[in-house]
Amino acid sequence: MTRPLIHFTADTGWINDPHGITFHDGRYHLFHQYVPDSTVWAPNCHWGHAVGPDLLHWDRRPVALAPGDGDDGIWTGSLVDTPDGAVILYTSTVQPDLGRGRIRIARATDDSWDTWEKGAVLLETPDDLDLIAFRDPFITREGDRWRMFVGAGTRGGDALAVTYTSTDLEHWDADGVAARRNTAEREPVWVGALWECPQIIEVDGVHALVSSVWDDDVLHYAGYGVGTYSDGRFEAETWGRLSFGGSYYAPSFFRDAEGRPCLMFWMRGVEDHEAGWSSALSVPHVLAARDGRLVVTPHPSLEAARTGRADLGRVEGRAVDLEWTPREAGERLELRAGDVVVAALVRSEDAVVLERAGEDDWSAPHSGGVVRVVLDGPVLEAITSAGVLGGAVQPATAVRAVGGTMTAHFLG
Repeated sequence: MTRPLIHFTADTGWINDPHGITFHDGRYHLFHQYVPDSTVWAPNCHWGHAVGPDLLHWDRRPVALAPGDGDDGIWTGSLVDTPDGAVILYTSTVQPDLGRGRIRIARATDDSWDTWEKGAVLLETPDDLDLIAFRDPFITREGDRWRMFVGAGTRGGDALAVTYTSTDLEHWDADGVAARRNTAEREPVWVGALWECPQIIEVDGVHALVSSVWDDDVLHYAGYGVGTYSDGRFEAETWGRLSFGGSYYAPSFFRDAEGRPCLMFWMRGVEDHEAGWSSALSVPHVLAARDGRLVVTPHPSLEAARTGRADLGRVEGRAVDLEWTPREAGERLELRAGDVVVAALVRSEDAVVLERAGEDDWSAPHSGGVVRVVLDGPVLEAITSAGVLGGAVQPATAVRAVGGTMTAHFLG
């Protein structure tokens, strides 16, 4: 299978959650979950590392953190760039209870962030919350101290963000539970029994919790809550979804060089096992708050990467940025390989449906207007008025709009 051009993949092996995305000294650093010797997930995760001048073009660097030294797995975490150097706090896992992680620190030992020195285990899974899972620290600055949120789930079905505070990133004080919701609560949106990668953030003056929805070892989608936050406590006023379909998961929050709030997702199912690689990361998206909900739009780096109007009869081996505006139900955007339609986006009365040959249909709500589509070989992303919809597709040789209007540009 053709590799995507602007969606990050590993040279070989498996990748999942992006994390630690940081602009530093004129370039971006991207870290991610990485299993070098497998095309399926395994618990011996590493932290992979890549650098680039923007958020689309990446050079792979040596592994930043690897199992060993008391870690059976180096799972998801967070990076902060301090005046004293870069610091990673990650989930250290140990067999056999991989779900109940420990929080461990590592510090960069060079300016390129290629080499890191592990430090102490700072936190163990707390004993007083009856937890089945504890992982994925997210670090943010709050006044004159640091605050950490850690994803957790209880035996009773409560999804939690457990919180801690520190003045030095080394010594952490427990501060209780920042947010909680039970898996039995399903309206207006269900957000599972465990929050993986919970991130409590401020966007456009609005506080939100962005998380990955997990239940009984099934990874569902990216969800969020919008509400109020004060002194380590988040109260949701409404809940929503950022992603639709079965591909997007593990959104990682970061700010770009201009300070815009952004997300990058893990995209499941984009893979070529024969070529030895599995999974991709999404293009970057800008996050905004609008009318009490969160919305995403492709990052301006995509427009900056446009190289000219696309010849939609010759898209093989190219990345394409499309703006499709369907106006009536039944209008379609078709991806073709020769005479065969391998995938299509179809406008219904209130949604956009992704149809793929031999696969289940996926859909995302859409209230009208432009559907932004990024086609990059074996991966498609469609951004509707409600969120992101996409995943693996058979590479197309041509694109055709059957109804609606469309503009398209090649990306370089």
